[in-house]
Amino acid sequence: MQVEVTWVEGMEFRSDSESGHTWNMDASVDVGGNDLGPRPTELLLSAVGGCTGIDIVSILKKMQQPLTGLRITVSGERAEEHPRRFTHVKLHYVVTGDGLSEERVARAVELSVEKYCSVLSSLNAEVTYDFEVVQSEADA
Repeated sequence: MQVEVTWVEGMEFRSDSESGHTWNMDASVDVGGNDLGPRPTELLLSAVGGCTGIDIVSILKKMQQPLTGLRITVSGERAEEHPRRFTHVKLHYVVTGDGLSEERVARAVELSVEKYCSVLSSLNAEVTYDFEVVQSEADA
């Protein structure tokens, strides 16, 4: 897997992926950027959410769970000293469906966080997580 990152101007960079997708990154105005794209650190947290989300959807489908929605809030705490790496990542999952088994959702979340999510496993950070199951309005 490979991406190519090219400097555009100022603090803006364009990333081109092997899969054909392109996105821009930039710094905030207070550090010389023009705020024309997300920060690389924001993209890293987004990548964590996307990676674990893909895992959970896949696992719940295999478990034949009636998933209708998944929202993941990913929060990161960074070290005070450079390189200011993420020291702690917290994940909060809101899983929605008609008749979801809380035990199966718990297992899917656990498997993703502790075994399958390669992006999360690539970080040198403490990870905590929790989840809530919301039954779709059809069940209410």
